[in-house]
Amino acid sequence: MATDDYNYEFFNVTFPVEWVAHVEINRPEKMNAFKEVMWLNISSIFKRLSHDPAVRAVILTGAGDRAFTAGLDVQAASEGILSDKPDGVDGARKANGIRRHIVEFQDCITNIEKCEKPVIAVLHGISFGLALDMSLACDIRLSTSDTRFSVKEVDIGLAADIGTLSRLPRAVGNQSWVKEVALSARIFGSEEALRVGLVSGVYKDKKEAVAEGLKLASLIASKSPVAVLGTKEILNYSRDKTIADGLNYTAIWNAAMLQTQDVKDAMLSGLQRRTPKFAKL
Repeated sequence: MATDDYNYEFFNVTFPVEWVAHVEINRPEKMNAFKEVMWLNISSIFKRLSHDPAVRAVILTGAGDRAFTAGLDVQAASEGILSDKPDGVDGARKANGIRRHIVEFQDCITNIEKCEKPVIAVLHGISFGLALDMSLACDIRLSTSDTRFSVKEVDIGLAADIGTLSRLPRAVGNQSWVKEVALSARIFGSEEALRVGLVSGVYKDKKEAVAEGLKLASLIASKSPVAVLGTKEILNYSRDKTIADGLNYTAIWNAAMLQTQDVKDAMLSGLQRRTPKFAKL
């Protein structure tokens, strides 16, 4: 089992079943809205989980019943990066500082996507703005029947800049729908999210959705960690490449990764009708 010293402010990290980590955003009194320390902490958590040999799958949820996350803590941001207080810095230098800040926050969310272990997001309640940035960096998205989604950024005067505008078109494959929701910031529900392919499952309530997420994470974690790592890596690489590029990368990857005891153990377990046990990665 993984170590239990994942102590990060505004997050609970637990290990409810073997090989599975549960990351819970824990600021329910503010509907799990993000301020700066939370971006940095979620980045650190997923970098650690990526290399933790006792973790093979991760589930990401939000604490409380009201929201997965309401997105950016606008009040905190207005006192920080979005502050309009005069500072005597010229436009170019101020722009470069803002650019560095945006890139840092982009990297924080991209570290969820870079995590070697599959990540399942369970969205519920209010899931605005950053909720989409984060969940689109995850591998699998589940939601509840009452989830309310919104690409909310135009309502606070900016273009979404942490990943949604880059990842959402690839996730759903419908440019007209993507532009509609991104330009209007309208709220949409889980049935629509399921129809366009944003989520792969909708469940009655948070309890049921989290249970299903843990069940799926446990199933994934029961597979060869070498095979799971390779599958995620190849899918992510191939998403933005030609088929020929993807096939070539797959051949090179598996030239190394087929040289594992996991293949023999998995094949023999099928023939012998037993549950395979795989070494840590």
